[in-house]
Amino acid sequence: MVRTLTNAITLGRLAHAFILTGVRGVGKTTTARIIALALNCERGPTPDPCGMCGQCLAISEDRHMDVLEMDAASRTGVDDIRELIESVRYRPTGARYKVYIVDEIHMLSKNAFNALLKTLEEPPEHVKFIFATTEIRKVPVTVLSRCQRFDLRRIDIETLGAHFRAIAEKEQAAIEDGALHLIARAADGSVRDGLSLLDQAIAHTGGTVSEEQVRDMLGLADRTLTFDLFDAVMQGRIEDALEQMAHQYTAGADPVVVLSDLLEFTHWLTRIKVVPEAADAPGVPEADRVRGREMADKLPMPAVTRAWQMLLKGLGEVRNAPLPLQAAEMVLVRLAYAADLPSPAEAVASLKEQGGNGPVTTTPASPAPAANGTGGPSAVAAPAPSMPPPSPPKAPRAALGGAEAAPVLEPPPWTEDLPPEPAPSSAETGTVADPADFQAVVDLAEEKRQAILHANLINNVHPVSFEPGRIEFRPGDKAPSDLAHTLRAFLNAETARSWLVAVSNEPGQPTLAEKAQAAEAGLRSRVAGHPLAQAIQEVFPGAKIEKVHEIDPAAQPGDSDGFSESQDDQDS
Repeated sequence: MVRTLTNAITLGRLAHAFILTGVRGVGKTTTARIIALALNCERGPTPDPCGMCGQCLAISEDRHMDVLEMDAASRTGVDDIRELIESVRYRPTGARYKVYIVDEIHMLSKNAFNALLKTLEEPPEHVKFIFATTEIRKVPVTVLSRCQRFDLRRIDIETLGAHFRAIAEKEQAAIEDGALHLIARAADGSVRDGLSLLDQAIAHTGGTVSEEQVRDMLGLADRTLTFDLFDAVMQGRIEDALEQMAHQYTAGADPVVVLSDLLEFTHWLTRIKVVPEAADAPGVPEADRVRGREMADKLPMPAVTRAWQMLLKGLGEVRNAPLPLQAAEMVLVRLAYAADLPSPAEAVASLKEQGGNGPVTTTPASPAPAANGTGGPSAVAAPAPSMPPPSPPKAPRAALGGAEAAPVLEPPPWTEDLPPEPAPSSAETGTVADPADFQAVVDLAEEKRQAILHANLINNVHPVSFEPGRIEFRPGDKAPSDLAHTLRAFLNAETARSWLVAVSNEPGQPTLAEKAQAAEAGLRSRVAGHPLAQAIQEVFPGAKIEKVHEIDPAAQPGDSDGFSESQDDQDS
């Protein structure tokens, strides 16, 4: 922006309208006043106004008659804009340009924008418009196309910290570097917000501002406490994590802020893992650098990204919960129990290695928590044997025959640590013996009168592999999306074994219906070449073979092909 305006003033190519956009408190209105100074300084239009002449002093003190400021948030109507347009025709009284600064222009009504368009398109030579807004998307494109646009960025933490230190020195207030860093971070790139916090901190502490006092004022938890809490959660030490959470809450920390700090720390760990040089950047506190690197080296990327997703979802739950503390504690418990779960890829690989039989064992994604009976996934990972297995998610449509879809294996990976349960006998449960092949599964569905499942198994299943306890198949185009889940639930309920059903992208064998059709076509072709069938067709031209019956040669001695010349055969 500075370069563009400097060149425009030097070359005499000034636009008639400018629009400044950015977040609150980055200096949009202040910049507009500086532009007005540059345009009306007695030195002439200059990128370096003196600030001492009568024009500069009047503009700086907000008493210049030709520099008019309007708040569009309070004057949104078309009548307010018409009043402004009426005054545009008059030349400035003492300045070079009449400058109109309109703040929050996005608040104008549609009619007010329309009334302003003609003046923006053909403004008088002595008029300059400077618009400011925080919602650039709400400004009509017809207005944006008539203005030079400048986007003011957020101020980085280092620049804000240096600025606040200079102000604190002028105010003769002692402030620690850690306190400045907290204020600059809480400002979120806004100078005005940061100045408000700095003024509050100085007044709150009586002139000497410490990091601990700023944390209390902002309701933040100590950074080291955030490290300890995150470490306890990721190691599965639930009792320690809940105790630390209660301690921070008692000290005045907001549960929402605590989870926000954990979320921010998770992002910091991810940055260190992706870009290790980020830890050596200027302005990074020593604790973040040392402990951040230590934890980043210890945690794998899948565990960190999973923590990010769970904390992000949990933060929304805490904000909407009637009891934020309890909701935050549940988020920590959930995260601790999921800390050592394997990634979906690891679970799938383990299932394939073990053939789908028995419990899945994987290397924990993080240091295994101590099974002390009070916390950690090892302590209470296995449900009671009487509990039914969790319902697996339905296979996505992409998994049912898609070219790039990955196999969807069941049961889901979160059951990996469950111990094997002894299978009850058939006499105890009333279930049937395990089917020995896929045809036995089809026959069982027919026996149990599962008509829909039976029809799908015959017409929409391409078997890939079968062994007792595990079925892998490719579904046909007309197969329902939950066929794998339905089949697994049926087999688990009707047999004495826990079954694993997998959807595959392998071609597999033809369906039973296709096999039956192929077998019948082959049999018809063989029968059509039989001399008896040919003789019948010679006697009855146009006759067709409607159905073929196989006859046991031992029961009906005849020709070697197994066909006799009985009346039944002739009728067939």
